[in-house]
Amino acid sequence: MGDHATDPATETFLAHRRLLFTVAYEMLGSAADAEDVLQETWLRWVGVDPDRVRDQRAYLVRITTRQALNRLRAVRRRREAYVGPWLPEPMLTAPDVAEDVELAESVSMALMLVLETLSPTERAVFVLREAFDVGYDEIAAAVDRSPAAVRQIAHRARRHVDARRRRTVVSASETRAALESFRRAVETRDLKGLLDVLAPDVVLVSDGGGVRHAALRPVSGARKVSRLFLGGLGRVEGTLTGEPTVVNGGPALLVRLDGELDGIMALRVEDARITGLYYVRNPEKLTHLAATTPLTLR
Repeated sequence: MGDHATDPATETFLAHRRLLFTVAYEMLGSAADAEDVLQETWLRWVGVDPDRVRDQRAYLVRITTRQALNRLRAVRRRREAYVGPWLPEPMLTAPDVAEDVELAESVSMALMLVLETLSPTERAVFVLREAFDVGYDEIAAAVDRSPAAVRQIAHRARRHVDARRRRTVVSASETRAALESFRRAVETRDLKGLLDVLAPDVVLVSDGGGVRHAALRPVSGARKVSRLFLGGLGRVEGTLTGEPTVVNGGPALLVRLDGELDGIMALRVEDARITGLYYVRNPEKLTHLAATTPLTLR
C-alpha cells in the first residue's frame, strides 16, 4: 500500500481501516486472521473504481464481511481440534474504550466466547447489526441473504446471545479496585484476599494451545480457582508479576515471569467481584502484543 500513498483508493481504505479491522476481529477473534482479511479486502478494493461506488464505507464493510465469513468457516475446523479451551487473541485497547460500555462489551472476552456459539452467518449479522448498527439492507448484501431473512437471523442471534451473557454496568472505580485486589492477592499468595475478590461462581478459562501448560477444562468456583492459582504459583520458579492494562475493552494483567511475557489475564467484573478470568498463554496469540499500539477500535 505504500506505493499508492496519495491515490484516492488508498486514502479511502486507510480512512476506514480501523473499522474494517474491528469488524473482522469481532467475527474471527484473531488479530492475525483479521489482518489477513484486511489484506484480501485491500486487494479487491484496488481493483474497483472508487468513483463508481456510491457508499464506499458500506462497500468496504461488505468485502470485509465476505472475506471474514470465508475465513471463519475455514478456521472453525481448526478450532474443533484445538487442545483445551480456545480463547480469542487478546487485543490491547485504549483506556477510553472501557469508558464506552457498548463498545467495550462488543469486544469483551466473555462476549467473544458467546459469539463462538453462533453460526458464521449469525455471527456476521449480529456483529454488523449490534456492534456497528449497520442497516438490514447493507447486511443482506454482505451475507447474500434477503433483508427479511437478515431480520430473522438478527432476532435469533440476539436472543441466543442475550440468554448467555450478563449485562451489568460496572463503574471504572469498581473495576480498578477489583483488579488491584486480585493482583495484590495473587502476588502475596493471600487466600483470603482471593476469596474476597472472586465471586462464588467465578469461572477460569485458560488457553495454552497445547504449547503452554493450562487447564484443559474451565474451572468453576472461588475455592477451586484460588487453590489452582496458589498451587500453581507455589511451583513457579522465578518472579511472577502482573501489570494492569486494558484488553478487549476490559481490565487485565500483563503477566510476566522474570520480566518476560507469560500471558494475558483478562477479568470480567460484576458487582465489584470477579466473575470471569480468561488466561491466554498460547505464544502464538501473544506475539503481536509487544509491538501493538492499543486500539481505539473506531
